[in-house]
Amino acid sequence: MSFANCDLESFLAVLCKLEESSSPEWGNMSAQRMVEHLTDGINMSMGIGDFQLEIPEDRISKMVHFLDSDKPMAQNIQVSFAKPETPLRNADLDDAIDEFTLAWVDFEELYENQTDFSALHPYYGNLNFEQWIRLHSKHFTHHFNQFGLI
Repeated sequence: MSFANCDLESFLAVLCKLEESSSPEWGNMSAQRMVEHLTDGINMSMGIGDFQLEIPEDRISKMVHFLDSDKPMAQNIQVSFAKPETPLRNADLDDAIDEFTLAWVDFEELYENQTDFSALHPYYGNLNFEQWIRLHSKHFTHHFNQFGLI
């Protein structure tokens, strides 16, 4: 399977197809919730938030192997750090996309300035820039497909 190009221009070209009224093909996220969820993932990749490893350490290599594979993420997956009842924090979808954009720029700048930086993902362990790029590509593709955007 091919995954989304991991650059801001490509992301925004996809997100511009999204409307407040867009409905997911599975799950129950609103369009705005999905964009805020993607931003939450970007923030996680910068070490923002208090996350703990949620899998046994001996499973990390298996999870990273999945990350490196061409297998897509499963539909309707539930994770403890993405609660459906989390309140929206932006006034509307456009503001959520602006927040996403700023977070992505911050992400790129952080890893450009601190090339050895890594951040914890609850299911994949500590990931470096290349691994986060792969995860974001898979994760964003998952949600872009969820909303029929790609």
